[in-house]
Amino acid sequence: MDNRPAYYEFFAGGGMARAGLGEGWRCLFANDFDRKKAESYRDNWGGDELHIGDVREITTAQLPGRADLVWASFPCQDLSLAGAGAGLKGERSGTFWPFWDLMKALRQEGRAPAIIVLENVCGALTSHGGKDFVKICEALAKEQYRFGALVIDAALFVPQSRPRLFIIATREDIAVPSSLLRHCERSEAFQSREAASGLLRRIAPRNDGLFHTRALVAAHERLPKPLRANWLWWNLPAPPLRNRSLIDVIEDAPIDVAWHGVKETNALIAMMSDVNLAKIAEAKRAGRKMAGTLYRRTRYQNGVRIQRAEARFDEVAGCLRTPAGGSSRQFVLVIDKGKVRSRLMSARETARLMGLPDDYVLPENYNEAYHLTGDGVVVRVVRHVAAHLLEPLIDTTSLRSAA
Repeated sequence: MDNRPAYYEFFAGGGMARAGLGEGWRCLFANDFDRKKAESYRDNWGGDELHIGDVREITTAQLPGRADLVWASFPCQDLSLAGAGAGLKGERSGTFWPFWDLMKALRQEGRAPAIIVLENVCGALTSHGGKDFVKICEALAKEQYRFGALVIDAALFVPQSRPRLFIIATREDIAVPSSLLRHCERSEAFQSREAASGLLRRIAPRNDGLFHTRALVAAHERLPKPLRANWLWWNLPAPPLRNRSLIDVIEDAPIDVAWHGVKETNALIAMMSDVNLAKIAEAKRAGRKMAGTLYRRTRYQNGVRIQRAEARFDEVAGCLRTPAGGSSRQFVLVIDKGKVRSRLMSARETARLMGLPDDYVLPENYNEAYHLTGDGVVVRVVRHVAAHLLEPLIDTTSLRSAA
């Protein structure tokens, strides 16, 4: 009998949530509609649990056994601050609703998962003035889940700036250990009264901007009181200090992209503002090999649209995005002995920035590989959440799925 906790993985992409959960978990079902991403999933994990197709067409009959956990990194495009603002009514982010119909059907069948994790961009907190976040919380509460959220920046784990929202919900019948919940600063007597009335978990933690950001606390305050009664302030410990910087993931001789010539590099530098030129000058003065990244962005100057090159040299890459166009691909800048070299970021570098090991099989096509990684969840973030929240929660329930 396999006693490992079991899970379903929706919107699975290349299986980065699976990589983060690790061998201590067993996948019962995985789904993605993108056949190219599914090929990568199959290359790395096999295809036994994988179903390729639209989530709208899945039925509970296709979901085997009973999952302890359901992980859903549903599409972010309509919730992103860079998107068109369609929110949960959008064609892509709106796939949350057919996914949620499956969760409701599982509860009706007596197979409601113990834990549900929803991962998305932080724009989900403010989309439609915060109404979309309220709708997600309402959906969870109606199916008898308590829930809380964390904003986790992947830069704590890998050299990439990538803040993401993680909504973690647990069935109401599951006792949540007090060690997994944050308590605000109150007198002992006041805390005792709150504990007796079950209110501790409803109060926003103080002085905690690491995972409970101002935007998250504001989103919580916008919730109607009945929903706030279902809220949990998750206690996630800070990870150890990251010991890998951007220079450690950069390849000297990538196989899929070429270093620019002097003319191409100078053309990028010519697109920089004085502020960004100063970053280049400071990196040259560092006296050591420095790596930075660059995005080309459209800005307005005196009412005219111009293209600017914006660089950073803080040992962290910018947030990876799917390559919808040339401007969304990230460039690498390396400064050594006063010379500046530039090129597109390689596919393997993007995988490293997502916490994937070098033996992870990437698509041969560059754009497909970049799309796969840029649309994923950072492996080490998943592992941290699993180790400090999901696995302790699973250990508290005797409702472990059958092997």
